[in-house]
Amino acid sequence: MDPASIAPLLEPAGWALLAELPPYDASSSLALGTALRASGLDADLVAAALTQSRLRAKARAKFGDLARDMLFTPEGLEQATRLPVAARHAHRFRTAGATYVADLGCGIGADAMALAGMELRVLAVERDPATALVAGINLRALPEARVWQGDAFDADLTGVDAVWADPARRTTSGARLHRLADYSPAVERLLALRTTGPHPVGMLGLKLSPALAHRDIPVDARAEWVSVGGDVVETGLWFGDLAPEGPGRTALLLAVDGVHVLAERGDPSAPVTPAPTGPLGAYLYEPDGSVLRAGVVHRVAEETGTHLIDPSIAFLTGDHLRPTPWATAFRVLDAMPFSLKRLRAYLRERDVGTLEIKKRGSALDPARLRGQLSLRGRASATIVLTRVAGEQRVLVVERVGDRPEPLERPDIRPADERGDA
Repeated sequence: MDPASIAPLLEPAGWALLAELPPYDASSSLALGTALRASGLDADLVAAALTQSRLRAKARAKFGDLARDMLFTPEGLEQATRLPVAARHAHRFRTAGATYVADLGCGIGADAMALAGMELRVLAVERDPATALVAGINLRALPEARVWQGDAFDADLTGVDAVWADPARRTTSGARLHRLADYSPAVERLLALRTTGPHPVGMLGLKLSPALAHRDIPVDARAEWVSVGGDVVETGLWFGDLAPEGPGRTALLLAVDGVHVLAERGDPSAPVTPAPTGPLGAYLYEPDGSVLRAGVVHRVAEETGTHLIDPSIAFLTGDHLRPTPWATAFRVLDAMPFSLKRLRAYLRERDVGTLEIKKRGSALDPARLRGQLSLRGRASATIVLTRVAGEQRVLVVERVGDRPEPLERPDIRPADERGDA
């Protein structure tokens, strides 16, 4: 985004227009823009205001009501840390005793806002001019923070005792970057800030992709995969006093009922401890994404008394229901080898017209399968395409809570073994 496209909003007339706009509605935005221009307002001002109105509406998912007083760039909003997660970051710095934090690659300023909100001094550094301009606006009410526009490694870190960095993980064209060496600022140089340069900083935190491979994690890091309502949003790497738990891997779940943590101590780049494998039981558990990324499925298996349905498939199963925040539980109603003809007949006999298809370890395309089934019934169902003990299976399941628990374990032998159609 060009800084010139934001500049009109920085004048009193721009702020006034933003404040007067109705809640964003995509269906009426074109007509609203036409009416505003017809009233005599400058076209660039109208375009800038409507763009921010749209971005603010989208930003509510991350920032809540605070979004109404912020400015955004499309790329900055996409990469910005959600407010509850930024608060967790800031809490780590405050608890570790940090006083002056350099936020390198601050984006639109989400983490800098949280850090300054805890009365920490913040040097927010951003290379992109438009994004730095937006960050300055978003931090305007926080005297503890100042924005410096330029390269992260040219910033003066005198007096800084902790560094937070959220390197860009996309190219300028929007393509995702997968190699740490391609991130900006470069991860290797960020890691070197702990020991080199005129002002080494022992306390370092990095926000990286949730897809970070264990082999790429430094052995002295605490790697934390963060899930917000089931959506894995980041991997945090924490060093020095920011990682009082010591090196290892953590799954962190921010849920409606609170914060849940599964932590293991040790080399974070070490192989994952496998969970046991066994036969399909009365219940199927789908672990949260943070559990899978952190490699702690075996911990959830221990907690719930379950085991894997297949050594290579991260579905857990057992005969007893043991609720856990770390997995979604399903009641297994039926199981059968995959056959399109058999599955179509099975669902039609049960008058299924609305079908949820989940899969893991299957090459089948759910959208194509749904079309091939050509269902027209009134009932709904959920199936899971997966492997059980090395064999392709279709599991018919329902989420626990959809109806009262049965008193006896259901018979989940394949339909043909029970003599069913």
